[in-house]
Amino acid sequence: MSHPTGPGTLDAELAGVELFAGVIGQPDAIAQVRAASRAPVHAYLLVGPRGSGKRALARAFSAALLSEGRTGDDAVRHATLALAEAHPDLNLIERKGASISTEQADAIVSAAARASVEGGRKILVLDEFHLVRDAAPKLLKSIEEPPPGTVFLVLADEIPPELITIASRCVRIDLVAVPADAIAEALIAEGIDPELATQVATSAAGDLGRARLLATDPRLALRRAAWREVPDRLDGTGAAAVEQVDSLLAMIDDAMAPLAVVHAAEVEALAQIIKERGERGSGRKPLEDRHKREVRRHRTDEIRFGLAELSRRLRDDMLIANQPEAHIAAIAAIAAVAAESVRNPNERLQLVSLFLGLGHLRS
Repeated sequence: MSHPTGPGTLDAELAGVELFAGVIGQPDAIAQVRAASRAPVHAYLLVGPRGSGKRALARAFSAALLSEGRTGDDAVRHATLALAEAHPDLNLIERKGASISTEQADAIVSAAARASVEGGRKILVLDEFHLVRDAAPKLLKSIEEPPPGTVFLVLADEIPPELITIASRCVRIDLVAVPADAIAEALIAEGIDPELATQVATSAAGDLGRARLLATDPRLALRRAAWREVPDRLDGTGAAAVEQVDSLLAMIDDAMAPLAVVHAAEVEALAQIIKERGERGSGRKPLEDRHKREVRRHRTDEIRFGLAELSRRLRDDMLIANQPEAHIAAIAAIAAVAAESVRNPNERLQLVSLFLGLGHLRS
């Protein structure tokens, strides 16, 4: 692949590093990062739906900033380490619980105050910052006025009330859900069958990572069909609603298999590192915590995927219904459940309640 060589080419790119190869379907955001990398300000807020590539863009941005002013192998080393999230002056902060804690906020403030290891810039990437909650006030001053050479990259799915003040101190860069055709193109380039790539791209809701998992899931079509058939299997009774919910949740349990394979490989790789280098500083607990978060996200994604298929089915039915108002109300109820699913509710109770309401569409 040819490397950029124009007037906007970044130093790492001049040295042969493809900084933005991992950022798919975000040309506007990439253009903003390119423009910002030569003379960065103190903080940037990368906002976009989960799966849109915020973290990949943050890695590329960090690589550009940490290799700025360097040439040849030196530029390559700094950029490559940053792209691998292994640069000593790239601090990646992930929540340890349901949100970024006040203890983590204290650690972030301390990290921001420390000197650069390599004598250049220092980058702090705050992941999933829309979940900051009570810790936000502690971080405001550090993000607003960090030491010279320190840059904050704040990643958020949305801007909740707790983040509004911090957001006003950052330059905002918006990302969009990755277009289905861009996801399909990326999967095909990775060796996925074109027909399968197109199918999973439409089911991934703009999330390339989820699309990669679905591409290894042979039961995707069965789950899609099961959700679309839900209205045909409901009769307004609790028994029918419970039966359908339990069947779908069992299918979601099965859908965790591809993710379990990925996790097992990561655990095995870590075990090899521990064997070679010892337990201390191995990262076992952070890996376990991340796996738990990814399992929860995958379940939530599966439910939202199913609800989207169910909503499409009702939209199709609405076109031929004598009284479309009932279908409009049902679609709104589905949307409400999908929005609430990100808050870790009792998914079984929510779906049973929803399906009880949908059963009246046949009465």
